[in-house]
Amino acid sequence: MSDFAERWATDLRSWGIPEHILSTAPQSPWIHPVSSFTPQGDLHVETPSRHRALDVLDGPSNATVLDVGCGGGRAAYGLVPPATKVVGVDHQQGMLDVFSAQATEREVQCVTVLGNWPAVEHDTPNADVVVCHHVVYNVADLVPFIHSLTTHAQRRVVLELPMRHPLSHLSDAWKHFWDLERPTTPTAYDALNLVRSTGVDAHIAEFETEPEPVRMGDLDVEHMRIRLCLTEDRDAEVRAFLAARQPIARELATIWWDI
Repeated sequence: MSDFAERWATDLRSWGIPEHILSTAPQSPWIHPVSSFTPQGDLHVETPSRHRALDVLDGPSNATVLDVGCGGGRAAYGLVPPATKVVGVDHQQGMLDVFSAQATEREVQCVTVLGNWPAVEHDTPNADVVVCHHVVYNVADLVPFIHSLTTHAQRRVVLELPMRHPLSHLSDAWKHFWDLERPTTPTAYDALNLVRSTGVDAHIAEFETEPEPVRMGDLDVEHMRIRLCLTEDRDAEVRAFLAARQPIARELATIWWDI
């Protein structure tokens, strides 16, 4: 294992929840609600991630996109058109059901593969562009994951990820409710160094989203409470915490490389 890969895996492990907190959790805090991943609104957003994929999709007819860790398909369907075929890989059937429904709605050819990447790589067709949005921080053994993305792309691979670990947005909440300091690594530049260590000439672009209003609906409160390993009787405290928050822009990065 390279130094970059070892450091990445070690830093990710530091995000584990201490056992004295996890043991009190009423349910698993590692939730990915399907409703949160259902594409809504205009997906043709002006981001480096979308444009780096479009750069190599505008030429060929019958362009194909492979979306690894696809969720409901925001990344893939942001490239339709010009893409005419999308392949979605996800470990949750509920996500793939949404992905397939989106394909029907948009009248685009679709293939889905259920399972974890890269375990299902041999069941997955290649594509002109492979996209993988908001997944890599969930992958401790990142080198084989990256290798498999590269071997499935005919023209380019495009990753999108937060500049810092996606759970960083809860660091203030962990401090408030549990007096727990959370890590500050790994970062998108750690991912870039690891990707480059696999032998590809990867590039990075940073960007921000517009600040969004803090959401305080019942589901938002419930999801935060679950992620913080709190009991239902703490909902009022969670809602008050959310109400005191200020909207902030999301700092993101696009990492891409050509084949």
